[in-house]
Amino acid sequence: MDALNLPPFEHKITKSGANYLIFDILRRKNIVLTPEEWVRQHFLHYLLNSLGYPKSLISIERGTTYNKLQKRTDLCVYDTSGSPYMLVECKAAAVPITQDVVKQVSVYNQTIKAKVVVITNGLDHYCWLVDFESRQFKPLQEIPVYNKL
Repeated sequence: MDALNLPPFEHKITKSGANYLIFDILRRKNIVLTPEEWVRQHFLHYLLNSLGYPKSLISIERGTTYNKLQKRTDLCVYDTSGSPYMLVECKAAAVPITQDVVKQVSVYNQTIKAKVVVITNGLDHYCWLVDFESRQFKPLQEIPVYNKL
């Protein structure tokens, strides 16, 4: 897997047939290790270990419906009242963060209504504060630390 611009973490990788699997600490099971999953697992551990988010406030691949279509979010972080706080979209390292990716996440967030949106491919990370009244994204210089919410 590609080296990423995220801190390393203690990961457990196994092989099953032709697939490599990585243990997901939230889902408590092995997941097929794709390039996107590699980024998702790194970012999850970054949220937990570097930014101090508790596991209990993070969900992976949460289902949502937009225009009658079923969609899945990569990571969703909730505040202590259970409202979506941060929506994280992960792409494989080889996938550039384009305007189409930003549009995809903003469409998802119309339903989820997270206050912060993050897009990462493990190399580049973009973070915005969402102003729902003006319907604008305000770029943030860094991803918020949990104890500063």
